[in-house]
Order: sequence, then C-alpha cells, then structure tokens
Amino acid sequence: MSVGRILAEKGASVITVPPHRTIDEAIHLLAEKRIGALVVGDSGGRLIGILSERDVMRALACDGASAFDQPISRYMTAKVVTCTRRTSIEEVMETMTEGRFRHLPVVEDGQLLGVVSIGDVVKRRIAAVEAEHQAMRDYITMA
Repeated sequence: MSVGRILAEKGASVITVPPHRTIDEAIHLLAEKRIGALVVGDSGGRLIGILSERDVMRALACDGASAFDQPISRYMTAKVVTCTRRTSIEEVMETMTEGRFRHLPVVEDGQLLGVVSIGDVVKRRIAAVEAEHQAMRDYITMA
C-alpha cells in the first residue's frame, strides 16, 4: 500500500499555521483538533516546518512558561522529512523509525498534499496483515 492510498482513504486535510503564531496558540489548536503535529507554512503556502507535541514539550522544558508567548518558528522542526504519494508504507515506517518522529508531510512539486501519521500507517498495516491471514486460512480450509 502507498501513501496515496492512505490519503485517499483518510482525506488530505492538513492543519497549517504561520510561523509567527505562539506556542500557546499551537497548544490550543493541537488540543482542539485532537492532533499531534501542526504543519508550519509561510504566506505562500510553502512548508517551512512542523511543530509536534514533542517540540512543545522541549520548548517548555527549555524555557518554562515563557515559551507560551514565543513564536512557533523558535521551536519548530525546520528540517522536515517528507514523502510522496508513491512512497510505500514500509518506507514510511522505516523513515519514521530512523528519524524518531510520528508525522510525515506528503509533498510533491512543492505542494503539500497531506500528512500521514504513525497511527495511519499502523492501522493500514494491521488491516493488510489480517487480510493476508484470512486469505491463508481460506486457502488452507479449501485444500
């Protein structure tokens, strides 16, 4: 299965924020939308970073309560690893494991197409394994 299929099933909506928004605003948006990361974009819609729950925790650990009033750009991950719709689930799992992150923006030709999370990947991988097991059971039963 590819990232494109995941996006087709789950949808491609992405919550993006400008880099000047505060960490306090980001925390409230993360909670309101029940998500684990925000894509940070510039005024032209270009991906310039990602702010995850882990980034927020590091900000608070580093700067305490004063982090709430700081811009997202101060704490976001600027070197964002991305994938394309053609990327396989196996490649996404490997990338996430090696990079130790749980969200991967999907970008093609400079356009943000969506975000896949580790939850999206695990859900589809489990479904695929269950389908394989059922096919094997059916094959054995028929033999």
